[in-house]
Parts: sequence; C-alpha cells; structure tokens
Amino acid sequence: MKILGISAYYHDSAAALIEDGEIIAAAQEERFTRKKQDASFPENAIKYCLEYGGLELKDLDAIVFYDKPLLKMERLLETYYAFSPSGLRSFLTAIPVWLKEKMFLKRTLKQGLSKIGEYDAKSVKFLFPEHHLSHAASAFYPSPYEGAAIMTLDGVGEWATASIGHGKGKEIEILKELKFPHSIGLLYSAFTYFLGFKVNSGEYKLMGLAPYGRSNSEEVKQYKKTITSELIEIYEDGSIWLNQKYFSYATGLRMVYDDKWETLFGFPKRASESNLEQHHCDLAIAIQEVTEEIVILMAQEAKKLTKSKNLVLAGGVALNCVVNGKLQNSEIFENIYIQPAAGDAGGALGAALAAHHLFFKQERVIDTSKLDAMKGSYLGPEYSGLDIELMAKKFKAKYHFSEDFDDLSKQIAKLISEGNIIGWFQGKMEFGPRALGGRSILADPRNPEMQKKLNLKIKYREGFRPFAPSVLAEDVEEYFECKSTSPYMLLVHGVKESKRNKVPENYDDLDLMDKLYFLRSDLPSITHIDYSARIQTVHNETNPRYHQLITDFKAETGIGVVVNTSFNVRGEPIVCTPLDAYKCLMRTEMDYLVIGNHLFSKAEQPEWLEKDDWQEEFTLD
Repeated sequence: MKILGISAYYHDSAAALIEDGEIIAAAQEERFTRKKQDASFPENAIKYCLEYGGLELKDLDAIVFYDKPLLKMERLLETYYAFSPSGLRSFLTAIPVWLKEKMFLKRTLKQGLSKIGEYDAKSVKFLFPEHHLSHAASAFYPSPYEGAAIMTLDGVGEWATASIGHGKGKEIEILKELKFPHSIGLLYSAFTYFLGFKVNSGEYKLMGLAPYGRSNSEEVKQYKKTITSELIEIYEDGSIWLNQKYFSYATGLRMVYDDKWETLFGFPKRASESNLEQHHCDLAIAIQEVTEEIVILMAQEAKKLTKSKNLVLAGGVALNCVVNGKLQNSEIFENIYIQPAAGDAGGALGAALAAHHLFFKQERVIDTSKLDAMKGSYLGPEYSGLDIELMAKKFKAKYHFSEDFDDLSKQIAKLISEGNIIGWFQGKMEFGPRALGGRSILADPRNPEMQKKLNLKIKYREGFRPFAPSVLAEDVEEYFECKSTSPYMLLVHGVKESKRNKVPENYDDLDLMDKLYFLRSDLPSITHIDYSARIQTVHNETNPRYHQLITDFKAETGIGVVVNTSFNVRGEPIVCTPLDAYKCLMRTEMDYLVIGNHLFSKAEQPEWLEKDDWQEEFTLD
C-alpha cells in the first residue's frame, strides 16, 4: 500500500511517502525552493518522494492532506462572528483567500498534482484527517512503543490547539482537546512577537534567550505573577484560558495589543534587531517557566488518563527542547519520544501514517532492533559523486578526492581540532528543522572563540544564540546529565558538574555579552549560559560516517563531541544540494567543505564572481 502525505498552505509545506507502513522519503518544500518555511503546494517535495520511491501518482493508493479545511473555515467564521465587529480588516483579508484557495482544497490539490503527473481519480483516494490526529500519528506510529500516551501542542489546527491521546497497537484515541482561542503555542508566539522575534520561526530564539533571565529575581517573579493573573489561567489538567482582552491574534493582523502589553510589563514591544536588555531576558525566562509548568501539568493528566509508562510528543511546542528536558527529568513517564519533524512538516508524514493504520486498518509492525522507524530522520535527497563533480565543474571549483573515507575522516577531525570550521554534507538530507550530521557545519567545542565566530562570521546571526553538541551516543553520560538517547537534538540537559567552571561572584550583575563570553566549561562553545546544552546523540547504525568522524575527533583530542549547527546562513533554509553547499562556503568565512569524499578548501577556490546578495535573497528570520 503506497500513500503520499501532504502539508501545505500555512507554513512549512512538506511531502512524505510511505509504503506498506514503512517510511520511504520525506522532505520540506523550502529546501528545494530556498524560501524558508515555504507554504506553497509542495510540488518539488512530492516529485522527490515519488522519484525516490520509484513511483508515479497513478501508483498511489491514497493522497492524504494533514488537516480538514472545512473545519478550519468553520472556526474562522465562528471566531469572526464571536468577536465582531472587531477584526473586520482581518476578515476582509482572510476570507477571499479562503474562498478562492482553501475552501475547495481538494480541487486546489488536484490542480497542483496535475503538474506532476496523471492518475485515476477513482482509484486514488483523497483523505483529510484532523490536524492534531496527523500530529499524534506522526509521533506514535514511528515510536518504538506498542502503547503510549500522546500529547500534541501547537498554535491551532482546525479547532484544537492541544490534545491528549492514547495509542495502542494500530489504534489512536483522542481523549481530551484544548480549543481555540486558548493555546499554549499562541501564548508562546505572542511573547515571541512582543520580544521582537518573528512569529512561527523565532520561538527558538525566545527559548535561547530565556537562560539570560534571572530566574529567581523579583523582576521575574513579578512577570510570572502578571502573566498568570492577567493573561492566563492555568488549570490542574494543564488546560489554559487566555484573556482575549490582551490578544489580537483571533481576528487581528498582530499577535497582541501592544499598548496593553506595554502597560502590563512596563516596556514597549522590542523592535526587531534592536539591542536586547535585561528586562527582555527576564520576560523570556518568565514565559519559558510558565510554559514548562503547563506542559508538566498536561503530562500528569496524560499519565492519569492513560496509565502508560511511555509518552510521545508532536506539534510545534514539542520543538521546545528545554521543556522536553524538564519533562524527561520530571520522571512522570519512564520513556519519552518526540517526532523529529514535530511541526507542520511532520503533519504530512502523520497524515499518511494515520491513513495507513486508521483508514485502511493496516497492522503496525515495530522493529525493536532499531531506535524508531524514522531512519535517523535522514529521509531527504542524496547526491552522487557525479553530481558533486558537475557542480565543481560549473564553478571551476578545486577539490581533493579521497578513495578512502577513513583517511578523509581522520583528516577532517584534525582540521576541526586545529580550529577550522567545516561544512559537512553527507548522505541523505534530514527531515525536520534540525541538522543532524547530514547537512551540518562542524567545529571544535573546546575553542573559547568558536561560538562568537560561528554566530558572527558564519551564520551572521545574533550573538546570544547557543550551539548544539553532537556527542557519540556511547559517551553522552561522560559529558552531560542525560541518561537517554537524544538522536534528534530535541532535549536540553545540563553539562556535567565535573566539566563546569565556577561563575564569578558578580555574575548576575554582568550584562548579556559579558555573561555570554564567560568560559563556563571545558566545552565552552556548546555550553549555554545556564550550563545546559541541546544534545544530539550520534549513532553508528543511523549515521556511520558522522559517528566515525566524531570517533576520529575523539582519537585526535580525547573529546567525543563536536559543535553542530545547521548548514545555512541566517534566513536561509538548510542546504539541500551540492550547489547550495558550495554557495554557502563561498559566501561565508567557512574554511572547508566536505561533500561525500570530496574536500573543498576555501583558500584554494577561484574568485567568487556570483553576485553575493544573500542578505537580500533570504529574509531575516
């Protein structure tokens, strides 16, 4: 049975292909179009999935969209009616688009598919599971658990903004739902907006900024008191009620009423790209801690309802790695699994899996010899030696080819240990927002200057942003307070006490940048300001080349950890092709690029004659 899943028309469009329940391919449209979070019909992603699966549209049993557009339309109309007469401008903007493009979504999908190939509309079924069911399926079915509690949390689907479910075998039952306009995802996005970051892409910046806040200070305590007394009511089961007097997302074109928030918190909305001050950091830690409280309560309710020892998570809020780490440390559940493409892109995969197991009633098979069914999330395109050489020929690029990858790996490990920054392009592209050693930029975590250099000269992004460590799975407990695997970089845990340096007595009085550049541990480039790290455990069975490189780096330095950041500049999607990778090398101060067995030294490359306008090409996120 061959099923294609699609997500589109909101943000982060994607396609996924499964065959007889096995995940064959999955990719986000942004990687092909080079438009970050591209919401358009995922024509390129679909073409890739079909090509990799050796299929045409006519070979499919079903095409599945990740939510129900008519229910969304119902929510939109009822919301405008409930809030009228406010929101007229937003209504006049949104409704024509819905009527033209989304009301008749099946027709719109068929128009997009017609550009890809032909199929028999009578033999290929079109299915539309609900949004949060797609999220639930994306987390439960690839997990290694026969049974599990399921939590989905995001901004909003059709009506639901969060859900608790129970997965057993091939069945999923949704037990509880939180309904719009009350949403933990929209709450967090509202603070993302007020603190000057872009909604739907800047939430991870808010998460990274939070540790600069003074958690136990009177200022933070007051912010939390204001949040929980004026903006939100939190119930014992983790459900919430948001005071719509302060929020304008339901019918407006912004997230909040700026003037009311300024009165609440004592300072205006931060302008994008302006300086960050201590009150911004304090408000960030306040909403982060409130979010953690809500998720913990919801997990306790999920445990009470399901009695399961396992929990699986999906939805955009499940990308909050700090929350995930706190949830794991709470030990409410023995085991936690998070879908690596937890946002809307993963909804394409979940939709296909839901159709397979729930609509077509196909049994579920769990391979207990593997971490999960996601294949390390390496589900995107890969490129041959010929592809690499043709790209090099186009730009007259110079490279060194190594017949023996073992020798190349040792050479790269040595280059990293000498302070070089490496673009690492190997095998299949990752599915989801994290670079996991397929499309990564790598560096030495021991280097005290590396965080600053990577942020300012490679990524061209805000200096406060932390970097993640990739660690050999077998060594994780040597460096981090983490007793589980974390293959998808979705858990934050502390750096081991034995690796930490003590902070000076006046540490809390230092400004943000002075705190940032204090050497906090033996691995300063991956240790965040609160001694935490967003960990990726690297497994030989899912990425043998990356595992070998870190093993060689350990042999060279004694440290089985490297810095891993996504292979892109700010505002750019992660690179997909050898061409994308070479352009990134030439546009930045990266030192080397490794694509397969081909090594490109920046110093040896011909003059870059392409118009270098990436700042204009990619909108800052």
